Amino acid sequence: MIIVSNRLPVTVVQEGDAMTFKESSGGLVSGLSAYLDSLKSSSFAKSDYTWLGWPGTSIDKKFNNKVRSELLAKFQAYPVFLTEQEMDKFYLGFCNKTIWPLFHYFPSYVTYDDDYWIRYRSVNEMFCNAVLEITKPDDVIWVHDYHLMLLPGLLRDKMPGLSIGYFHHIPFPSFELFRQLPGKCRFELLNGLLGADLIGFHTQEYTQYFLRCVLRILGYEHDMGLINMTNHVAKADTFPMGIDYAKFNEAGTAPGVKEQEEELKSELAKYRVVLSIDRLDYTKGVVNRLRGYELFLEKNPDYRKKVVLVLILVPSRIGVDSYQNMKKQIDELVGKINGKFGDIDWTPIIYQYKFLPFEPLLALYRTGDICLVTPLRDGMNLVAKEYVASRSDLKGILILSEMAGAAKEMGEAIIINPNSVEELTAALKQALDMTEEEQTHRNQAMQNRLQRYDVVRWATDFIDELRSIKKMQAERFYAKLINPEIKNHLLDDFKKAQRKLIFLDYDGTIVPFTVDPRKAKPTNEILTTLGQISSKEDIDLIIVSGRDRATLTDWLGKLNIGLVAEHGVWIKEPENDWQMIKPMLGDWKAKILPILITYADRLPGSFVEEKEFSVVWHYRGADPELGALRAKELMDELVEYTANMDVQVLQGSKVIEVRNAGVNKGVAAMHFLTARDHDFIMAIGDDWTDEELFKALPPRSYTIRVGVVSSYALYNLRDYMEVRRLLEQLAR
Repeated sequence: MIIVSNRLPVTVVQEGDAMTFKESSGGLVSGLSAYLDSLKSSSFAKSDYTWLGWPGTSIDKKFNNKVRSELLAKFQAYPVFLTEQEMDKFYLGFCNKTIWPLFHYFPSYVTYDDDYWIRYRSVNEMFCNAVLEITKPDDVIWVHDYHLMLLPGLLRDKMPGLSIGYFHHIPFPSFELFRQLPGKCRFELLNGLLGADLIGFHTQEYTQYFLRCVLRILGYEHDMGLINMTNHVAKADTFPMGIDYAKFNEAGTAPGVKEQEEELKSELAKYRVVLSIDRLDYTKGVVNRLRGYELFLEKNPDYRKKVVLVLILVPSRIGVDSYQNMKKQIDELVGKINGKFGDIDWTPIIYQYKFLPFEPLLALYRTGDICLVTPLRDGMNLVAKEYVASRSDLKGILILSEMAGAAKEMGEAIIINPNSVEELTAALKQALDMTEEEQTHRNQAMQNRLQRYDVVRWATDFIDELRSIKKMQAERFYAKLINPEIKNHLLDDFKKAQRKLIFLDYDGTIVPFTVDPRKAKPTNEILTTLGQISSKEDIDLIIVSGRDRATLTDWLGKLNIGLVAEHGVWIKEPENDWQMIKPMLGDWKAKILPILITYADRLPGSFVEEKEFSVVWHYRGADPELGALRAKELMDELVEYTANMDVQVLQGSKVIEVRNAGVNKGVAAMHFLTARDHDFIMAIGDDWTDEELFKALPPRSYTIRVGVVSSYALYNLRDYMEVRRLLEQLAR
């Protein structure tokens, strides 16, 4: 297993030529460390791991090899060396001035800078190269967080078979916010994430927001979180991150924690302690928290000199201006409240701006009668879970923001809207008046849940689901992909055959789909390839398309090939005129066209195409959500309306087509199959209309479906580019 995160679990400190290592802080480091420790005592086959990331500082290049070897030997860590300039535009720039504020619903704080984006991409590429340096084909890659959203896609491009998981530790925004990113950014970020086999989020809301962005921006629909792209299958799912419950719950008995707890309780014996511990960050709602506490003291004078707020602010992102401005605002507000209500023997707020090690932190958790965790927006927030887990006495009250991911699991806390100082004030009063019996009841329920779904269970569930996805891909989707061995066998059979017959679909098979079908003209490259194949006397090449005969004649008529138009209505052999496969009438079109036109009017971006014996409603260029809804409505209406008509209603890739019954590509293929004897037959297509062709061909034929989908075809190719490469090999 290779764990990839922005920071390594250890920080390198360089002093002259000497290097020292200290443990990095943070919920991800402590949580994953607990999981990795659990693997050492398990029978898990991939318990061997390497953690890859930035070592926390810029290191003189001449020491790179030394640092790398020491980190690998002592900590199973593999460093990615970045300069201060790279970190400035990557970490302080795009990560913390663009993604962080936007994903936390602070669009006014966002800075859009092309240089930031360029650096973000280049650093993700550096991480990709570093991963590839140490990766073997059967390794599991687990990428973490918003710093590396492009990495899964980059890795997928380099090693398509890799097992890749990605976990997103901050909120994922709604489509309306995500779309504020410049077009190239949002497109690449989503494609980057979809390079993973499994994309994990803390809450169901974030998962749904991601899936909606994928639909609206990339056009990929999902089935229970499963996203079927043209060349890859990924899944988005929810995994609420836990904590190392035992570590926090049992720490109270440790001598260091016990002594500090007793000292704190002695110093604060006269007061009910309200605890607030947070990083310095505008997302944490510290200013609103202070205003709520101020309003509480105004409204409840009886509690003055009986309650104290212990405010611990941990330094964070010192180089970002908005953080320093907020620090100044907090300092001023603390001074105002202490000046307004305090006197010589009572300070309403005890304020410290510093990092707290584990033991003092636990002592504070166990001292606080109330813990305020009221972020304006937060991915999960592990402080809430740590506070409840540390209370082995089952006392204490958690006041929790409904905007934190943890609120979905900790409903027994007092849940508030952090934007309302009135709600926070009322919650403080409710908490201070709560009986010990009710505190015990609430905390017992939350502790049971935290104990069952701890961080080891979270990580295990994620990795198990990743394995399950890989197994499903292998069994349902990738098993029929043409590998080099199958391709060589196909080419050998092709060379040996006396007479070859090749059927090719057009749109989505040899050219990509376009919003406007008129723009999908064949390139000179594909015309050359088709010309080389069809020029050989022992090959019959047939283009079997749903397009009308005029378009096919215009685009492909100069080649020595057979053509099938309107999915089999019309057939044209080389050097002959078009002929109908059987007599047909198109009088039904006058009844169907008004219905399709009505739906085109109701859905901007959709349009109706009329052919000689079929009509098609296209909606590829329409809003994907509304398009899917209108398509279901139209299908229902057409199926009912045409029940007694001799027509078929068929739904394809962003199209609904009505055509004469009894006509399909399989029937058209029989015309060419019976004309001559062929000892090599191949058919390639990309949608439902080609399934009829695959079924009609003899069992010995090479039938190939384009896309990673279930099919009647014997084999699959990932996309039209792979089809072109195969055709080029046949042409040679």
